[in-house]
Amino acid sequence: MPLGGHLRELRRRILISFLAIIGGTVYGWWLSDYVFIALQAPIATVAAESGRGAALNFDTIAGSFDLRLQIALTIGIVASSPLWLYEIWAFLTPGLVTRERRYGIAFLLSAVPLFLAGCAVGWLVMPHIVELFVSFAPADSISALSARYYYDFILKLMLATGVGFVLPAILTLLNFVGVVSGRAIIKGWRIAIIVVITFTAFATPATDIISMFLLAVPMLALYFAAAGIALINDRRRAKKEAAFLAEEGIGPTDDETDDVEATRESS
Repeated sequence: MPLGGHLRELRRRILISFLAIIGGTVYGWWLSDYVFIALQAPIATVAAESGRGAALNFDTIAGSFDLRLQIALTIGIVASSPLWLYEIWAFLTPGLVTRERRYGIAFLLSAVPLFLAGCAVGWLVMPHIVELFVSFAPADSISALSARYYYDFILKLMLATGVGFVLPAILTLLNFVGVVSGRAIIKGWRIAIIVVITFTAFATPATDIISMFLLAVPMLALYFAAAGIALINDRRRAKKEAAFLAEEGIGPTDDETDDVEATRESS
């Protein structure tokens, strides 16, 4: 296909993705009231249990409209993600070889559910985080939270947990393409545990150890699962390379093998 054909195809796929996002945003506008009520629930819980005043604050005339539009756009992007992800994949597929297509499909089939699961976990721990930080306010004070900042905080939290759940899939993909080995992933287990424990300790109240472990255990399990898959793939790759070298006659000769065995026995 000439360059002009690629550009026309890209324009067509971008247009389809844009229309899908617009349609999802219209649907998200209808759901935005329910989402906003769910977002306010932790604040209402804090106000009822602690006796502290807490409420969302819109500091501009159009603040409520802007926030509702932002919620609708976020829902639209998520709801239309199967379509625009397919359009991206369909545009890139002709330039990939069979193995790269297989790796790409496997990555998408694992990464998308993991990302959604991570976002769901972030939504579950979000009330604990809000209750924790609002509880630091003095007893007789009122926490007037900026609605835009509050929404951005929750959105970033969900994205962070979503990406955290996808990282094992990225490590596995890097291993399959030969960038990182399984042993390298295993060697980083101490750093992985420290990072996960630090994140979960920050994401859950200090007194709620159960929530902390409920968040940390699946993240660490996914990390070690990725390491195990990478080790299995390294072993399979090593066997395949050894068999190929043996067929090509590039491997060690019988005399060299005898010398190596004699050296091992003497040592």
